[in-house]
Amino acid sequence: MPRPLRNYPSGTCLHLTQRGHNGCTVFHDDEERHGFLDLLKEHSVKANCDIHAYVLMGNHFHLLVSIREPNSQALLMKSIAQRTTLWRHARHGGSGSLWDKRYHSSQIDSEAYLLMCQRYIELNPVRAGMVMFPGGYRWSSYRGNAEGRPDDLLSPHDVYLGLGLDDEERRRRYRSLFEMPLAEKDLERIRFAIRGDCALRQTANR
Repeated sequence: MPRPLRNYPSGTCLHLTQRGHNGCTVFHDDEERHGFLDLLKEHSVKANCDIHAYVLMGNHFHLLVSIREPNSQALLMKSIAQRTTLWRHARHGGSGSLWDKRYHSSQIDSEAYLLMCQRYIELNPVRAGMVMFPGGYRWSSYRGNAEGRPDDLLSPHDVYLGLGLDDEERRRRYRSLFEMPLAEKDLERIRFAIRGDCALRQTANR
């Protein structure tokens, strides 16, 4: 079955993810993680994309992004894939793409699910058993969003800003969202949406 065409208007919020080719490791050390975040910052500005959340795992990454031009996520993901592949070959040798041929995208079609998806992204290292709590992992946006640590990659979404009247209140309320784990049904909804490149919508009569 062919994948649906991606045609996202300006202002769309997207959950994006891409894995290493055949599941290969894409981040071997902190230098590569720092380099990736630097590239993400550079190319998100060039592509007119706002980054709300991210996590770097061993063989993949997740982003929560709002686009300010139609389909500008495509330029961002293409640029990142090309630059990181060139860097990888220069550092480790080899040929071919570092990444799977196609990134996955899921439109966040309801404000009700935006913060849920943001938590899903930042909780990845916890679900993987790498840390006990999200603040214990250096390579995600949690410390910026929840603890106020400087992270110039992040642009907070209006839904996040609506959590409080000032930064301290927003961060406190955001941290409180992590006191309960995501329900299994919500995890499956997010996974189904990102695997199928379909929208994460609020259903009627839920």
